[in-house]
Amino acid sequence: MEKVKLIVDSSANLSSTTNIEVVPLKITIAGHDFIDDDQLNISKLITSMAQNSEAGKTSCPSINEWLEALEGSERAIILTITSGLSGSFSSAFQAKEIYEKDHPQSQVIVIDSLSAGPEMTLILQEIQRLVASPTRFVDLEQKIVQYRTHTHLLFVLQSLHNLSLNGRVNPAVAKIAGMLKIDLVGTVSQEGTLEPITKMRGMKRALKEILKQMAQRNYHGGQVIIDHCENEADANALKEQILTLYPQADIKIRTTCGLCTFYAEKGGIMIGFADN
Repeated sequence: MEKVKLIVDSSANLSSTTNIEVVPLKITIAGHDFIDDDQLNISKLITSMAQNSEAGKTSCPSINEWLEALEGSERAIILTITSGLSGSFSSAFQAKEIYEKDHPQSQVIVIDSLSAGPEMTLILQEIQRLVASPTRFVDLEQKIVQYRTHTHLLFVLQSLHNLSLNGRVNPAVAKIAGMLKIDLVGTVSQEGTLEPITKMRGMKRALKEILKQMAQRNYHGGQVIIDHCENEADANALKEQILTLYPQADIKIRTTCGLCTFYAEKGGIMIGFADN
């Protein structure tokens, strides 16, 4: 297949490479903008979030930013954070229509991941595999969407501070949860929205629940990506527990970038995997 440019937004927790271009989202805390690129100081972002008493917000890449990423390409695939949390997909799709109109020979596919972080990376890896295969470009979108039905995202949140400020959790509940060390275990729905599963007291119980939820989603070994927000200890603990049950598992541990840090908060972990 001819060269295909791959573009993702920064919610995938990746850095730009020669083969992948990452377009940053923006996080605004108390009037200060944090650009989610390689220069972002994650510790400073976490501190600002913890000290803030007003709702923060995120901004998706503009149409022009997507157009700049597309520039020079004849074939491109864009993968975005779930449309259930951001306007990134809509913005990218509008850029696709403009770019294809201005460049009649070009073809651009825009995929809504319906997820974020490690699950996005798994989808991107499949896109890379398909692009390197004999698959025709016109058939790629259907195959990518089909693969997406076999990937999953689970998460554990140790802090509900940010969610309470944004009206997703009652502030009193968030405060009590913090005092009692209650962690929220959740996933993303089929529509790509955050979906709580249960609350567990303590990270040990939360990680045990994660293993249970992975099994219920037909995980039998294979690749797992664990992204953590300043919580390498629990990420490693989960890795060891997965390997005990599935010695053949291929597990990668990474740190969250800005957008996922905004949602996961300090201590949070995100787990992406495919069913088998």
